[in-house]
Amino acid sequence: MARKVVIVGAGVVGLGCASYLQRMGAEVTMIDRVAPGMSTSYGNAGGIATTMVLPLAMPGLFKKYVNYYLDPEGPVSLRWSHMPAMLPFLWQFLRNCRPERVKHCTEALAAFMPPAYEAWKPLFADAKLEHLVGGGGGLWIYADDAALQKDWPFWQGRRDSGLAFHALNEDELRQMEPAVGRDWKAGVLEEDWHWVRNPYKISAGLAKVVGERGGTILEENVLDFDKGPDGKLRAVITDKGRHDCDDVLICAGAWSDKLAKKLGSKVPMESQRGYHVMLPNAGVETRHLIAVGSAKIAINTMDEGVRIVGASAFPGIDAPPDWRQAKMVLNWGKRVLPDLNTEGMTEWFGERPLTPDSLPVLGRSPHFKNAYYAFGHSHMGLTTGAVTGKLMAQQIMGQTPDIDLSPFRIDRAYS
Repeated sequence: MARKVVIVGAGVVGLGCASYLQRMGAEVTMIDRVAPGMSTSYGNAGGIATTMVLPLAMPGLFKKYVNYYLDPEGPVSLRWSHMPAMLPFLWQFLRNCRPERVKHCTEALAAFMPPAYEAWKPLFADAKLEHLVGGGGGLWIYADDAALQKDWPFWQGRRDSGLAFHALNEDELRQMEPAVGRDWKAGVLEEDWHWVRNPYKISAGLAKVVGERGGTILEENVLDFDKGPDGKLRAVITDKGRHDCDDVLICAGAWSDKLAKKLGSKVPMESQRGYHVMLPNAGVETRHLIAVGSAKIAINTMDEGVRIVGASAFPGIDAPPDWRQAKMVLNWGKRVLPDLNTEGMTEWFGERPLTPDSLPVLGRSPHFKNAYYAFGHSHMGLTTGAVTGKLMAQQIMGQTPDIDLSPFRIDRAYS
């Protein structure tokens, strides 16, 4: 008889998990408060960036983030009333800037990230989504060579992890991206990146296949779990009923820590809010996924126009949106693409789940034999949704995962 797995969360990570569980013979039920792909997965930059193996916490980052915060058009914003709740996370985040912690986290990410695109290929093929996927790489742009050299420790870390990239001069940058303004004179190309033309259609396509293969997808709010005396969960309890299970997998993104707490595990996680502007009549196109490290924004041409994504806001997950952040994202986008037309522009925000060590939470609960976690992917949910699904399906179905999951366990030392 097929294992009945209830997956809490129907974003791109949950869908990756459901897809691989079905491929291995499980019966899946997905539960989310919104339709598949309509939360954080809806508005991302569309990048499948398999080279992102360096953690966010790095030596010297504190000074850089202070400067970001003090800059009126900087990408970092805080809500001071949220600071007391955020201090434990910040303390652990800063502790992860130590070289030995950077080395530990980089080694874990270097095992996890590179197979990510290969894991997507069979799922894209199953859902006939290949036409939505582009290649050609990711292009980082800089004001000049001095700005690139200032960022060189970041690139040296990539090189030390065995990843390839190509530095570009102004002429090479101009040939690759004619629409980029003249204020940008240096760049770096990462050829291994891919990107999607519509993140929502990716989620919807995956969900369609899950349904066609017998999966159930429900729009309900998870309230609690029925905990049996044998150290196992017997069911997931929602506002609409009870769902019996053999296993439970928590993939609820920035809301996962609250569910983990109900199962006895405390996770130091913060919601890193991001914003996007969508320009359906942009009047320009990009040939690559463009990243601007100094502004923490990404620009991608999608099937509905040009999308500019950015901001690192920490207001607390329940705070109302601050649309000034979307304006900041747009202003930076105009600096990169000066001929942008903003007619018909729409704005959006979403919550990225950020752990202090930049590692997602993957693996079995230490308290319940049949409870599992897959959350905390920060900016990398789309990139790693499929490889996460493959690893979790392997563990749940009794196979040995392709990589060691111990660095990602929920009861690890986070700093």
